[in-house]
Amino acid sequence: MKTSEKIIQYIRENNQASGKELVDYLQDITPRAVRKQLKSLLESGQLRKVGKPPKVFYLINDTDRKAKSLGLEYEVIDKSVKNKIDKNYLYISPRGEQKQGWEGFVMWCEKTNQNPIKTAKEYVKTLDKYSKYKQKGFISGLDKLKMTFNLVNLDRLYYIDFYSIERFGKTRIGQLLLYAKQSQDKKLIKSLSDEIHPKLLQLVKRYDVDGIVFIPPTVKREVQFMKELERNLSLPLPILKVSKIKTEISVPQKTLSKLGDRIENAKHTIVVEDNKKYKNILLIDDAVGSGATLNETAAQIKRKGLCEGKLIGLAITGSFKGFDVISEV
Repeated sequence: MKTSEKIIQYIRENNQASGKELVDYLQDITPRAVRKQLKSLLESGQLRKVGKPPKVFYLINDTDRKAKSLGLEYEVIDKSVKNKIDKNYLYISPRGEQKQGWEGFVMWCEKTNQNPIKTAKEYVKTLDKYSKYKQKGFISGLDKLKMTFNLVNLDRLYYIDFYSIERFGKTRIGQLLLYAKQSQDKKLIKSLSDEIHPKLLQLVKRYDVDGIVFIPPTVKREVQFMKELERNLSLPLPILKVSKIKTEISVPQKTLSKLGDRIENAKHTIVVEDNKKYKNILLIDDAVGSGATLNETAAQIKRKGLCEGKLIGLAITGSFKGFDVISEV
């Protein structure tokens, strides 16, 4: 029996195995040779691994093999439809696997008992519906603010994408944002930062921005998404000092379902400490549900007379409807 077959058999009998277990089991070959075999089996899709060093386990990749067989079954998919799905779709499974494009779409369809060919056409149709809101790579959220607040303090508000769309749930960017924040995964945050960086520079150039605000986080985490984003983007522009002050009891924005409560929370917990003058300022947030925090931060900048030109808001994701709470992030 080949070494690769022995590895597959051992893992199948034991459900999973660590590298050390396999080295102990395969006593007739070196640890280096075992690692080489594992790498080959991972690349071929026969195995998958879970965990991070020092605790990594190898499992039979039945899900991936099923998806590949399904991909062959549904290979009659229209190329233009498949290309659009490859570019826009991301599936993150309950077990934490990340599958991009058509393969991920097929996995999601099978999990939700839907026909991939039929559903793919409906997905692309839904994408086209929402893409109409995107101009020059951005979605304008200013009308949403005007419908929500009596006084809007931002001159412009843009989203890179919607957080979610009807029926199909979170967009690719929405998924990346959610899991980057929830898992506090620096690698995932870096990947998302790299993706939005060109968009951000585009706005900086368009509006001649000379000052940046990163909206401070409202939930205490070991790895703060906005701080990592600021570090990763490394913009060659002054960063205005804006703080989220501590209160007797910390009340995150995302726990508040009423607009009035969100506005009150932002007014009494966000403080703009900067005193310099700027021409045009770009305010960056991860997600806009109500927009209360962005709008209140802009109000404080105006009251302090820090901006002589325009205040531009940019969110990685935003909600489609008026006051629509994005509570997950």
